[in-house]
Amino acid sequence: MSWQFLPNVSIETHRLSYPAEIEALLASPNQRTHLGRRDHAIILLAVVTGLRVSELVGLRCRDIVLGSGAHVNCLGKGRKERATPLLKQAVQALTAWLKERGVASEEPLFTNARGGPLSTDGVRYLLAKHAARARSRCATLQRKNVSPHVLRHSNAMQLLLAGVDRSVIALLLGHESVETTQMYLNADLELKERILRKVSPYNGQNGRFTPGDQLPKLS
Repeated sequence: MSWQFLPNVSIETHRLSYPAEIEALLASPNQRTHLGRRDHAIILLAVVTGLRVSELVGLRCRDIVLGSGAHVNCLGKGRKERATPLLKQAVQALTAWLKERGVASEEPLFTNARGGPLSTDGVRYLLAKHAARARSRCATLQRKNVSPHVLRHSNAMQLLLAGVDRSVIALLLGHESVETTQMYLNADLELKERILRKVSPYNGQNGRFTPGDQLPKLS
C-alpha cells in the first residue's frame, strides 16, 4: 500500500514522518497470518484516527461503521462518545478484518492470541515488536521510540501541518480543551518555521544613528 497523506517531512523524535516511517511500520506485520492482519489493522487504525491506546482496546465490532461516511465510534475520557472519520485504507483493512472475525457485533474488535481481550500492554508490546522490525527498512526509525502515544501525536501533527484548525483537531482527538491541542503546536519546530515563512518581511532597513541625521523637534 502506498501511503499518501502528506509529503515526507523532517521531524523530531516524538512523532513519525509520512510516508517513509509510517509505511515501514505498516509493512512489518506478516499479513499472511491472523495475528499479522490484526496487528496491521491496529497500527493503521491508530495512525489514521489518533485514538488513545485505551480507546483502541475498548472497541467493539459494532463501533466500526463502514460504507458512506465510514467512521469509528469510541468512548473516550470522561466516558464521552465521539466519532472519528476513517480513510479509505482503513476502511479496506477493517472491512476485511471484520469479515475474518465473523463474530457478534458486541464482541471486541481486537483480541489477544488466546481469544481474550487485548490489553493496553499487549498493544504496546506488538507495536514495539513491529517497530524493531521496521527499523531494518527505515534507518530514521533507529532514533524513534515508537509507542501508541507517538502514533497519536503523529496524527495530531499531520493534521496541524495540513492546516486543520486546532478546534477541529481537539474534537477529533477527544481533547477536553483546545489548550491540550496547543501542546502539539508548541512542540513542533517545523510547524513554527512554516508559519514564519508565511509572514511577509518588514520593509524597513537596518541602520544606525549618525551625527548628520536630522533629529525630530520636540514640542
